[in-house]
Amino acid sequence: MKIINNNHIPFKRSKAINLFGTCFVRIPHKMTPHDYNHEKIHTAQMRELWYVGFYLLYFIEWLCRLVFAPSTAYRGISFEREAYDNQYDYDYLKSRKRFAQWRRK
Repeated sequence: MKIINNNHIPFKRSKAINLFGTCFVRIPHKMTPHDYNHEKIHTAQMRELWYVGFYLLYFIEWLCRLVFAPSTAYRGISFEREAYDNQYDYDYLKSRKRFAQWRRK
């Protein structure tokens, strides 16, 4: 995964954003190993949904959660829950099953 440090992307309140497998990190933030792993999980999710499907489902789920639970909308997205739950497991992607974001533990 390519990492680009810059002053413009993402918005000021965010540390990083993964766009089509390229991670944009806002200066002065630095990527930690678990941040990098988090973004690699998102890249795996994107690939299995052919990128456009990932962004479409991500946005729809975020909108629905924004209406019903605005304070937890971002963290409640299934893609984010999977990434946050597994960002410290550096071997996770070796054993990850397809469409794991929709499987319950």
